[in-house]
Amino acid sequence: MTGGKGSRPLSSSEPPGGPAPAALRTLPRPVAVVVGAGGVLGAAHVGVGYALEQRGFVPDMIIGTSVGALIGAIGAAHPDGAAPWLDHVWTQLRRREVYPLGYLSSRASLFTDRGLRRLIARAGLPSRIEQLAVPFTAVAMDLGSGAPALLNHGDLESALLASAAIPGILPPVDREGRTLVDGGVIAYVPVLAALQAGAASMVVLSTGPESSPLSPTIPRRRASAIAARAGLLLMHHQIERDLHEVSQHIPTVVLPTGIEAWPAPWDFGHSQRLISTASRTAGRFLDGLRISGPGLYRGDDPPATPAVLHKARNTSVSEVGR
Repeated sequence: MTGGKGSRPLSSSEPPGGPAPAALRTLPRPVAVVVGAGGVLGAAHVGVGYALEQRGFVPDMIIGTSVGALIGAIGAAHPDGAAPWLDHVWTQLRRREVYPLGYLSSRASLFTDRGLRRLIARAGLPSRIEQLAVPFTAVAMDLGSGAPALLNHGDLESALLASAAIPGILPPVDREGRTLVDGGVIAYVPVLAALQAGAASMVVLSTGPESSPLSPTIPRRRASAIAARAGLLLMHHQIERDLHEVSQHIPTVVLPTGIEAWPAPWDFGHSQRLISTASRTAGRFLDGLRISGPGLYRGDDPPATPAVLHKARNTSVSEVGR
């Protein structure tokens, strides 16, 4: 997610690598990059990573949940240009490679984690978190207590597997006496973990319909549609609540992706579209960004127009998502 060398542009309209925009250079240090969950939709994270790399931005720490932990760890390991490698891998991935069926060692999950293990092994990561070039934290959830588990030291592979262990889908991970599952359950976008880690400002990568403004749609009266809508609302309110809480204390920049139509969580066929759209939209936003103290800075305009910068007022939890 960091550094500018080695990044290949997605189109001739994108700016070449160079100094970070003035707003990024003036963010209070230490500045954290926070990478949220989203599964296959994490392809948009790769596009936003291009925009940051091409502008020479280097954070002081990276905090990630679920797929955001994997992408964040690769960025922390390869600060001279993670986005091109991630682009190549992401656009070649297929569902059966990430979620392989069969040969289950227990009844704890529908899929094994061997596909995810292979993906981690291909990334050229060190064995321990402390060996990463940029300080890194993977966020998981303690299945016993429900508390967040901030994994910032020790074995890297088990930390990434734990952070991405979607309950019932991928097996939980036993680590240091705790049973851990996907951090997205409790911290879909782990901005509170970044604040706890000492960030004085943060740049947030958040993807998917959960992170987009929600229309007051009433779903079809079918069990699956009602459950899906309720889950979407739950995640959306969690994200907005946490963003507004941290933005009362420090500058919190949420990078827009410009994506209106998100694919299904298991559909890897849209990765190139997500990467390209997010790269262009986040780049335009960064080039016009201005920071004036603590607050929430995000792009609110429709994707087809240049992003309008908005410093949100402090908003109560009851107002979030309206």
